[in-house]
Amino acid sequence: MASSTSAYLRGIRAALPFLLVVAPFGMLFGVVGTEAGLNLAQVMGFSVVIIAGAAQFTAVQLMQEQAPTVIVLASALAVNLRMAMYAASLAPHLGPAPGWQRILIAYFNVDGTYALSHMEYEAKPAMTLSEKVGFYMGTASVICFPWYMATWIGAVLGASIPAGLSIDFAVPVAFMSFFAPALRTLPHVAAAITAIILAILLQGVPYSLWILLAGAGGMVVGAELERRMTK
Repeated sequence: MASSTSAYLRGIRAALPFLLVVAPFGMLFGVVGTEAGLNLAQVMGFSVVIIAGAAQFTAVQLMQEQAPTVIVLASALAVNLRMAMYAASLAPHLGPAPGWQRILIAYFNVDGTYALSHMEYEAKPAMTLSEKVGFYMGTASVICFPWYMATWIGAVLGASIPAGLSIDFAVPVAFMSFFAPALRTLPHVAAAITAIILAILLQGVPYSLWILLAGAGGMVVGAELERRMTK
């Protein structure tokens, strides 16, 4: 018990810097969701049920454009496909956990919890299962629970913003600030540039399907370039 508690506290400490991203991003979604016409319960439902900022922004944008429900769902799922890769990567470490713990692990499986936990497990291969679960839950406590509160604050603040004052520009600015530092290799940069070019060229595609097409094109280019470099 002591070792799992210690791991839980280590997870909390490791995740604290993520508050610098979680807090403003969650507030931004609350404001944008309210501006899009969602009420407080609907905005909070997005953050509690989906708990994935990129997919939430994508879904809200498509809903504003009155896209068919199937397009909204497909786009949100496509944006979150990376979570399946996260789960596969964590399975060797957390797969043996009891069923109720695996349910919580799957629910809290987001970028921050995955990245921090995977690095910790790789750096400390001798960790026991209880320690691994404790560390993971520690990161989730800092990354996921404040997300709900930040969304609520943003939604409350968004209700007081005049209807004619648009803040849509803040969404792409936020995404660029979050993901630009991750472009560390040539394939990453090539994938990003390809996606940007396709997104501009495909603006005429209905129901914002250019998001899916541009993302898919970027992934194909990045994967092929990485394959050739590795070969």
